[in-house]
Amino acid sequence: MAQEIIGKLLQVLPEQTGTGRNGQWVRQDFIVETQEQYPKKVCFSAWGDKVSQLKSFTMNDMVKVSFNIESRDYNGRWYTDLRIWKLEHAAQEADVQRPREVAPADDLQPLSREEMNADKDDLPF
Repeated sequence: MAQEIIGKLLQVLPEQTGTGRNGQWVRQDFIVETQEQYPKKVCFSAWGDKVSQLKSFTMNDMVKVSFNIESRDYNGRWYTDLRIWKLEHAAQEADVQRPREVAPADDLQPLSREEMNADKDDLPF
């Protein structure tokens, strides 16, 4: 199941390395905070070449994270991992999501009686 989240890069955790049945592996977790009304902190995992890609970002960068949700069983316990497959800067998309500026109320002029009544004949019913 592929998902995407846009948020602020809060923290990059230490790199982890090891050897598995398929050879050497490298993993690095990082934390992103969503930009919703009630922000949430989410921990993602970067594996392999994605770890080096993560180094091109700095704290507080807006990032777009594309990831898969994976769960696995290990000794009778289940573990869920948010494994990234794409990580990119999201500054352009964050600009699009910002509300547009509205003119201050002082600059608005009230409608005249004629302007308010002009549209009454255009009703569809």
